[in-house]
Amino acid sequence: MASRDPRWVLRDRPSLALITGLVLTGLCGLVSLSFDVLNGDPVYFFIALILALAPVPVLLAAVLALDRIEPEPRGNLIFAFAWGAGVAVLVAGIVNSLGLVYIENAAGLGYDYARNIAATFGAPVVEETMKGLVLLGLLKFRRAELDGPTDGIIYASMVGLGFAMSENVSYYVAALDDMGAQGLAVTVVLRGVLSPFAHPLFTSMIGVAVAYAAQRRGPGRIFVIAAGWIGAMLLHGIWNGFASYVGFAGLAIAYLLLMIVLFVLIWIIFRDRKRIIGLIQTYLPAYWATGLVSSYDVAMLSSLPGRRHARQWARNNGGRTGLRAMSDYQLAATELGLLHERARGHVIDERTFNEEQRALLECMAASRAQFPPQPPPQPPGGGNVPPGYGPGARPPGGSPYPQDGAPGTPGHPGAAQWRPPPGRGVHPD
Repeated sequence: MASRDPRWVLRDRPSLALITGLVLTGLCGLVSLSFDVLNGDPVYFFIALILALAPVPVLLAAVLALDRIEPEPRGNLIFAFAWGAGVAVLVAGIVNSLGLVYIENAAGLGYDYARNIAATFGAPVVEETMKGLVLLGLLKFRRAELDGPTDGIIYASMVGLGFAMSENVSYYVAALDDMGAQGLAVTVVLRGVLSPFAHPLFTSMIGVAVAYAAQRRGPGRIFVIAAGWIGAMLLHGIWNGFASYVGFAGLAIAYLLLMIVLFVLIWIIFRDRKRIIGLIQTYLPAYWATGLVSSYDVAMLSSLPGRRHARQWARNNGGRTGLRAMSDYQLAATELGLLHERARGHVIDERTFNEEQRALLECMAASRAQFPPQPPPQPPGGGNVPPGYGPGARPPGGSPYPQDGAPGTPGHPGAAQWRPPPGRGVHPD
């Protein structure tokens, strides 16, 4: 382990499998968009593409703002979004089109009737299955990244936003072809303004279920995932069915239902945030003897404003290197608390716990060694002394670090050393 980059445990580097997956999803996205170009005027396509892309940065920012305590690896997030925008949209579009043709011919129904049936009963099954596959992939190959319902909601939202973006291009092109600028305006308002989070909310039912299963063992997990999948399809089907058969009143009812689901998910996220903070406060004090964690660190890590204050302090006094060190320290410390929870729930074995515990502590030690030194006090009238990174409180003497000369102090020879706290094994409780 000594020769290995201690940041490996943060899993923030793209692998060959990830790069290959992104290439494949990108190709699928290009194929899907090429259908839109061929089915409509190229000028209409570029107008639709711009309108579909315009809200994406704001929507992504809103989703990622919920993921500040323990940010997910960027590669995983990008892949989830790309899967939704590429593979899921392409396969769902082909299957939905074939299903619509089958319903028309087999039942002898008109196009409008067949489309309503396909939208209500067929599309939810196909689309939620395709979006949910990436969540099953995370459960299979990246289970350690699913530390709670927030992670499931974040990944589900990313794949849903990618799917909605690509799907909106098709809807906007069709609206321009059929109804012109007025029809386009109505469609943009309905899909891009009033219901931009519809697809993320549908798939979040699967995300919560998969995240729950990631923290459990036994066959019961299958039923939880199935329940989440059914919930996503039902919510999706209700939205499409009310809009297709009941009209504006039905759309209003479905919209109200989505708002209820949204508030429930936000409540789940805030409850999960309190759970993670509780883990930090429970497990990290046992590491005080290592010199890598102090009471001020625990207080800082338990508060979003405190974390932000710490990063600002590190950036102001240490530039990009200091900011990166503080960000790595915060993430590694949070992961350490989550690691203990996974061990307590028997999700990981003792060997995995010991390996990742050591790697996380090494990462914390390497990060602390790069923290900027505390700036010297300024004379009266010479400006304010930049505060330490504690959330509103400074330790005696004004230093946010352990006492000078103690292990863990930046620049001290023992800063990169640590000893496992006595009595804290895989099952510390």
